[in-house]
Amino acid sequence: MAVTIKDVAAKAGVSPSTVSRVCNDHPSISRETREKVRRAMAALHYEPVPAVPQTPPGIKLIGTILPPSNRLTSENPFYLQTLWGISQFCSQRGYAATILTGEDEEEILRGLQTLHQSGQLEGVIMLYSKAEDRIVDCLCESGLLYVLIGKPDQLAGQTICIDNDNLLAGREAADYLYSLGHRKIAYVGCDSAYLYAADRKSGWQLSMLQNGLPVRPEYCLEAAPASTEATPAIRAFLEQPDPPTAVVVSDDILAVTLERTCIQMGLAVPRDLSVISFNNSPFAQLTSFQLTSVDINSFQLGFEAASQLINHVENPNLLATKIIVPHYIVERESCRRL
Repeated sequence: MAVTIKDVAAKAGVSPSTVSRVCNDHPSISRETREKVRRAMAALHYEPVPAVPQTPPGIKLIGTILPPSNRLTSENPFYLQTLWGISQFCSQRGYAATILTGEDEEEILRGLQTLHQSGQLEGVIMLYSKAEDRIVDCLCESGLLYVLIGKPDQLAGQTICIDNDNLLAGREAADYLYSLGHRKIAYVGCDSAYLYAADRKSGWQLSMLQNGLPVRPEYCLEAAPASTEATPAIRAFLEQPDPPTAVVVSDDILAVTLERTCIQMGLAVPRDLSVISFNNSPFAQLTSFQLTSVDINSFQLGFEAASQLINHVENPNLLATKIIVPHYIVERESCRRL
């Protein structure tokens, strides 16, 4: 099996992006680090890929990658608020931010390759974290510096990441419903391949166990936000023989789909179903009932991600950092006491 840039990084005890900069004779790398990496390359008989000629100095570019999906993803207020935070910090430091997205991973990878070959791309911010992500694999292999908004699925000790404590937030959301007297508490979430959703689901499960309640499989539903396919699944979920009285929803947009389904079924929130969701987006205040929602500080996630990326661009020998941005519950009208 061919030796990769990740193998060299592991042997030298540095990040893949540092190896890439040594290969490209980047002036910011210290002599000591440069020699350490070159010794590792020699020991592993690693032959670096020739660097693409760089364009003349100009714009310092930060790429931001949205998850592969249709246009609805780019309209999600979470991403819009996070991009606002990224853009504001980049502007303060003289960098430009650009967005990469597409309907599938191949489209994103092609765009990433084009930007990388321009010679102006300083690094990338991933606006999501997903299990077995080919895009992260590509970033690691190319040695391109990146920051993850979310929890890393691999190379945890070498990945710069900005995250919420989604496990704690999921547990606190369920505990809030429990404090209102609810005992039939359900969870409706997005695909658990996205690690934030998996952690919020685990937090709900933990709350059930700690409060002496059963974790009922029929009280757990995964559905795509704003998808027409989600409505029949939610309807069946609400029509079960012993329906929940309260539900933790992993995203405000999904909570809006839940609300629409309740209206179609003649159910009322919070009379028939108490709802707490996540993100505290504008959707939380535009529903017929104003949503109680967990505010995860989306703007701050983006601002901190840009800050860490640019700090590591300008100081390549910094160790990988992990920052947890706090969350809090905003109480509104969608939950009632039993």
